Amino acid sequence: MDNNYTVLARKYRSQDFQTLIGQDVLVKTLTTAINTGRIAHAYIFTGIRGTGKTSTARILAKALNCLSSDRATATPCGNCENCKSIAAGQHIDVMEIDAASHTGVDNMRDILDAAQYRPTNGRYKVYIIDEVHMLSTSAFNALLKTLEEPPAHVIFILATTEIRKVPVTILSRCQRFDLTRVPVDTLKKHFAWIAEQEKITLTDGANELLARAADGSVRDGLSLLDQAIAQTGGNVDEAAVLDMLKRADRGVVVDFMKTILSGNTAAALDKVDQIYNNGADLSMLLLDMMEWTHWATRMHPSLHAGDVTNSPYTADQRNQIREINKTASLNTLSRIWQVMVAAVPEMQASGNQKQCFDMLIVRMMHIADMPTVPELLKQQSDTARPNVAAVKEALNNRAMQMDAPQQKPDVVTITTTNELAAQLQNSKEILLYSYYSSNIEVAEIENGRIKYFDRRGDADFAPRLAKWLADKTGLQWKLERAKESVHTHTITEQKQEELEADPMIASAMSLFENAEIVGVK
Repeated sequence: MDNNYTVLARKYRSQDFQTLIGQDVLVKTLTTAINTGRIAHAYIFTGIRGTGKTSTARILAKALNCLSSDRATATPCGNCENCKSIAAGQHIDVMEIDAASHTGVDNMRDILDAAQYRPTNGRYKVYIIDEVHMLSTSAFNALLKTLEEPPAHVIFILATTEIRKVPVTILSRCQRFDLTRVPVDTLKKHFAWIAEQEKITLTDGANELLARAADGSVRDGLSLLDQAIAQTGGNVDEAAVLDMLKRADRGVVVDFMKTILSGNTAAALDKVDQIYNNGADLSMLLLDMMEWTHWATRMHPSLHAGDVTNSPYTADQRNQIREINKTASLNTLSRIWQVMVAAVPEMQASGNQKQCFDMLIVRMMHIADMPTVPELLKQQSDTARPNVAAVKEALNNRAMQMDAPQQKPDVVTITTTNELAAQLQNSKEILLYSYYSSNIEVAEIENGRIKYFDRRGDADFAPRLAKWLADKTGLQWKLERAKESVHTHTITEQKQEELEADPMIASAMSLFENAEIVGVK
């Protein structure tokens, strides 16, 4: 390896729309737009890392400025001065701006001021703003007006991995393209072609592992392939990739899940020790187990989930999974899945992954033995059946009690002012009692009739007292209000007189000059 070595992700970067893999809808839309002259003034590309956002932006810049045609072309030559300088990132009219390091409004103003001048060597000035979601709010606001109505010679191409962070005012001014994850089969064909160009050996099993580990990202996959080539010297096989990724072989995972579902805890923990001692990453093993559970659920005979030939397992491994599914219920697989999903953040936060993984296995095996909800309901039904007659009898008794006439609460008899005051206190009618004891002079009281004088003349007192008396005594009371004082004491005044007549209180008051009783509590 010499000092001028170029990594595969850069060496095999797409240079035109024909070599841009996995984005067929995007390619068709852009090529048609260019061929028909319907070129927008602003585009925004979004998707996960390594799917071709920046590469597409450069290809589009080439298509707009290629010198092989007198107008924009969907098939840039790649050989003219403009195409070469754009590919090298050196074209004076195509500016690639990293928004992560140019977040401020001043940076944006400099760009917009320069945009007013016509291009020097190309047809268009193209501004490629990468990771545009990193711009500040002020920078976005400064960009708004120019982005909506830029000069005729300016094209903006924005790229981001986090489209939700881009203001909707920006999105509404751009044509949006979502770059999808590249399928595994497409990545495998691409990696196989690169292996042929690099004259290295890449087995189909290793290619499968690399394509799935890439998770839809071409750049991630090429970086892993580069690492595998460096590790093996050019003979990349499945064992080498497994060792590099610290993953257990899928056959090992299938056998491991079979042990777990057998219910043998000791055997399962022994297998964990073996896999761990062989250098496997337990976090990756957990992901492989989740992958197995997903496909086993898809393949379960009770679901009939359709074709599963695109699963990552060989025909023999798929047959093993079908045999396991004959004894594993769908409920068991679902519960195991829930336990594994909950364990992912636990594994990430754990200081000792091995201990955490061991406890996960024990938890999985115990939860797999738990009865299902229908089984629990059946058990409860079977247990409760002998008591059905008793339950029916209890319900009938309850119904009879509800239908029986309700007894009225005990009624009281009120014949004196003090009895009336005591009943008001017992009933916790505090406001009514306070007003009655302080302001009412009772002239006559008998069962059903009260004649009184109200010193304050509260019109609400009589209706409130009459209602309470009716509820308490069961009689309709007649309350007659006198127009003049009947010269009787209120309840409070009666209590004060009784206190003053008490020898002990009289003796206590005599100790203080001009002492008087101001209240009775």
